[in-house]
Amino acid sequence: MAQAVLEYSPRGGGRTTWGRKEEEYVADFLLVSRRHLNPAEYQVFRFHFLLGAGNRLCCQRLGLERGEFYHMVYRIMRRLGRVYRELKPYALYPLDEYFHGRTENTTPSTAKLTLVPVRPLRRGLHQQLNVPVRERKAA
Repeated sequence: MAQAVLEYSPRGGGRTTWGRKEEEYVADFLLVSRRHLNPAEYQVFRFHFLLGAGNRLCCQRLGLERGEFYHMVYRIMRRLGRVYRELKPYALYPLDEYFHGRTENTTPSTAKLTLVPVRPLRRGLHQQLNVPVRERKAA
């Protein structure tokens, strides 16, 4: 079972809130993905990104040609990347902002901002995207 996490409120006075942040993130990730993809794209997303099936198995299972499959994968990556970044009020990417981001009483002028340089990816176009989903531990 998941643990509830207590967080102190920046309002002071010893206020705390609790939640299951990891489960909330997974639920948000899956619901946003399903909401912004059509049924065919969501099937490809589910098989390729969530279940980790390769291109041959996905093409065979979904009845797609290889080129059609890769065009759909790139379209999914482009669309969901933008959605995860621009989602309001809490973006799903970057993760540190989702898990430890602004609260309702902090404003951008009072929050400490740090710039993180973005390096271009050095992987090929045909490598699988690793989705940040944690595996369950066996009980």
